[in-house]
Amino acid sequence: MFYYLIALAVILIDQVTKWMIVKEMYYGQSITVIENFLYITSHRNRGAAWGILQGQMWFFYLITVVVVIGLIIYIQKLKKQDKWFGIALALMLGGAIGNFIDRVVRKEVVDFVNTYIFTYDFPIFNVADSALVVGVIIMFIMTLFEGKMKKEHKE
Repeated sequence: MFYYLIALAVILIDQVTKWMIVKEMYYGQSITVIENFLYITSHRNRGAAWGILQGQMWFFYLITVVVVIGLIIYIQKLKKQDKWFGIALALMLGGAIGNFIDRVVRKEVVDFVNTYIFTYDFPIFNVADSALVVGVIIMFIMTLFEGKMKKEHKE
């Protein structure tokens, strides 16, 4: 249940922030938060990361349903000691559902976090995207540590 609450929190924060952007900003409007680094920019995306597969909504619907089912199955099979894997899966579940809601309701994903890393204008993203990425990073780190711990136990 704990993991589903994390996913629900991600979905709620994601949808509220997107609603605020749509309600309070016009498309393309940008607000400076930290000059040359962080901006809130009203943007829409009809594709995936970096705008790939623009307009392929049927593909995103299918993939998201499969991913969500897979994440739920993995969460159900978790053991108590797999807390960090559960948190990672919950973040990914919330992120996937957050962007899925946009695709179903708006036929596009609302993005608004606009960052510049040195001179690189990083693609604009949202809370759901962030949760997905953080979930994947946690899973990657845990996988590395799990492999290292298994190796140490063999020696």
